[in-house]
Amino acid sequence: MTSLDGLTVLVAGATSTSGVAAAHALHDAGATVLAAGTDAGRLGERLPFAAARYAVDLADPAAVAGLAARIRGEHGRLDGLVHLVGGWRGGQGLGGQTDEDWDFLHRNVLTTLRNTSRAFYDDLAASDRGRLAIVSATAVANPTASGANYAAAKSAAETWTRAVAAGFRAAQSGSKDGPQPQRSAAVVLVIKAFVDAAARRAAPGKEFAGFTDVEDFASAVVRLFAQDAAALNGARISLVPGTDPAPAR
Repeated sequence: MTSLDGLTVLVAGATSTSGVAAAHALHDAGATVLAAGTDAGRLGERLPFAAARYAVDLADPAAVAGLAARIRGEHGRLDGLVHLVGGWRGGQGLGGQTDEDWDFLHRNVLTTLRNTSRAFYDDLAASDRGRLAIVSATAVANPTASGANYAAAKSAAETWTRAVAAGFRAAQSGSKDGPQPQRSAAVVLVIKAFVDAAARRAAPGKEFAGFTDVEDFASAVVRLFAQDAAALNGARISLVPGTDPAPAR
C-alpha cells in the first residue's frame, strides 16, 4: 500500500461522494487530509476524520488567499491538491446552452481551479511529491451540442492544468539554470461519470456502463503520489473501466 506519511493534501469539493472517498483513501494511506467545501455542516458530517475542515467560497480569490495563509499557519506547506469542485448543466441542444449555465460551470469548474492552483502553486512546486489532480470528462474528447457548455468548461480546466504542469516542468526537469529530477506533477483524471454503492443499491438493475466507482477513483488518487512525477506531469489518465489507464499526453 502506498504510504503518504508526512504529506498534507487538500481535497477541494470534499463533500461530494468522490471527495469523501478520496479523502478517506488519503487518510487511510497516512496523509494529513484537509477538506474544503461550501457547507460547514456537510463538512463536519461527512468528513469527521479530516485533520481540518474549511468552509470557503473557492471562487473568491481573496477567500482562497486567506485559506492558503491559514493552512500554512496551521499545517505548513501543502503536498497535494485534489480539485473536485464542479457540477453539471446541459440539455436542449446548442440553443439551450444558457448564459446562466455557462456562468455556473465557469465559476465552479474553472474559476475555483484557477484560484486554488495559483494559491498553492509554490507549495506544490517545493514539495518532494507535489501533486495537483483534477477530474475531467470523456465529453471533452466527444462533445455534444447539448453538453457544449460543460465540455468547454472542462476543456478549459484541462488546458489550465497542462499550463500548471508546464510550470512545474520549467522549474524542475526543464530548468535552464539547473535541471533537477521532476518531483511535482499536475494530472488530469478522466471519467464518464461517477457511481457509488448507494447509487448501485438504489438502481440494482442498472449497469452503469463506463461509470467510475468512487472507490476506484480514490485508489487512483493515492497512487499518484507513488508514481514517477516525470511520467505523470501533464498527463491525461483515463479512469473509465475497460480503457488504458496509462498516462497519455
